[in-house]
Amino acid sequence: MRKPHTRIERELMSDYGSTPPPPPPGSGDGGYGGGYAAPPPVGGGMGGPVDHPKGMTVLILGILGIVCCSPLGIVAFVMGNTALKEIDAQPGRYGNRQIVQIGRILGIVSMVLLVLSLIWFLFLGGMAVLSPSSS
Repeated sequence: MRKPHTRIERELMSDYGSTPPPPPPGSGDGGYGGGYAAPPPVGGGMGGPVDHPKGMTVLILGILGIVCCSPLGIVAFVMGNTALKEIDAQPGRYGNRQIVQIGRILGIVSMVLLVLSLIWFLFLGGMAVLSPSSS
């Protein structure tokens, strides 16, 4: 460690014998403000990206479409597609793309189950019409 030469250096180094902290970045320009500043975040303001307003709705509709009411899967799929288009149009604004995508996929699964159940229902109905009556 070098010896302090000026009074200011001696005063600054008097704290436990440590050297003074380095100057803040960008202060080497004489105070004219030529340092680099990070750009503000896109869309979300100071808190970062916000959740898409339809995100949780799409997820809940997708879950309900699988669990109890298959036609809700169609609604989840359509709303999920529009929400994903809005999220992709402004990439830094919304932060819940995965939730919307999961709800959309659950809507697709629900629609597949709806189609399979309709086919099964029509198959059983057709078999009942074609089978001879027992009386």
